[in-house]
Amino acid sequence: MSEEPQEQHGAGTPDAFERLWTPHRMAYIKGANKPTGSGPEDGCPFCEIPKMSDEDGLIIARGDSVFALLNLYPYNSGHLMVCPYRHVPDYADLDVAETAELGDFTKRALTALRKASGAQGFNVGMNLGAAAGAGIAAHLHQHVVPRWGGDTNFMPVVGHTRVLPQLLRETRELLAESWPPS
Repeated sequence: MSEEPQEQHGAGTPDAFERLWTPHRMAYIKGANKPTGSGPEDGCPFCEIPKMSDEDGLIIARGDSVFALLNLYPYNSGHLMVCPYRHVPDYADLDVAETAELGDFTKRALTALRKASGAQGFNVGMNLGAAAGAGIAAHLHQHVVPRWGGDTNFMPVVGHTRVLPQLLRETRELLAESWPPS
């Protein structure tokens, strides 16, 4: 007597779909590294990261008032941010020197991304306040997201998954090498 195999449902069961596992996203979903309050002493990652080595903090370049770092949860490969050292929530709170260096670092980020990755376009901007979509609203940061023709395919649109072809540490090293001098 031969026994028929029981039908199984769940993880590991072969089917017609291929899967791209992104377990690192679970930390973002659960709110890991999010500040517990609005002050710099409340666990703000943008206040803690400058104390780390460039490699550990994913820092690309440091200035007098601002620094550039890779986004830990990028929209695209090379997605970086320019962030003031000072814990301020709003662009209007920056002083003249911080505003100037933030602008300069943004220009240098565009140059580095073009050189390192051949970016064809960019999304540049800030989400000021939680209502505007800021994940960490208490500490201003400007996003610089490189774009290429056709880079938005079915994965993020249908599958809500980003495909990144390079590890963050490798991307950081490449961008740091491509960062133009002041």
